[in-house]
Amino acid sequence: MKKQGEIIKQLTKKQLTFHLFFTQIVLLTISFLLGIFLFEDWSTFGSQFRWTSSIWTIGLTFGVIVVILDLVMMKYLPPGFYDDGGVNERIFSDRSTGEIALLAIVIAVSEEILFRGVIQFHLGLILSSIIFAVIHFRYWAHWFLILNIVVLSFWIGIIYEWTGNLLVTIMMHFIIDFLLGLYMRFKVSQASKEGMSHEQRPIS
Repeated sequence: MKKQGEIIKQLTKKQLTFHLFFTQIVLLTISFLLGIFLFEDWSTFGSQFRWTSSIWTIGLTFGVIVVILDLVMMKYLPPGFYDDGGVNERIFSDRSTGEIALLAIVIAVSEEILFRGVIQFHLGLILSSIIFAVIHFRYWAHWFLILNIVVLSFWIGIIYEWTGNLLVTIMMHFIIDFLLGLYMRFKVSQASKEGMSHEQRPIS
């Protein structure tokens, strides 16, 4: 985790953005290749995308609930519990709201298509959730982060089992990443302002 954080800190914003989008393209490519072998026809895959009110009543609502729970835990748990080596701060801190939204939607679409739309559809909730948790290896260094991502993966997977609609889980995933991305940017901005304020104080 620390090594990944150190590597990411050395990247420019442009390089980091390239790597982020490249990773999502890889996930979509894997989804496409697996889909060729696993789905009998593309209409079966397409049936998982349905524009219904549950996108908002379930996807949006549960996404907000996850964010609220996360923010409450961040407030009361020791800071080390959420230490991912500074990776999330580096990804989201120096970005506009539009950039955070774009990243969040691209990540949500690519990951949900692969892990829910392909893997969970064919191999089930448990295996897809485990694989989802495994690829988020920056969380492995702390038991709480591992537990957090495993629980979140199962929760999203259960929502998918309940609705059978990828647009619902994409919305949920997007809301979580987008709102927490905004929070991360706000947190870094506030810390920076406080640091400047302390530097400007006269020495007594």
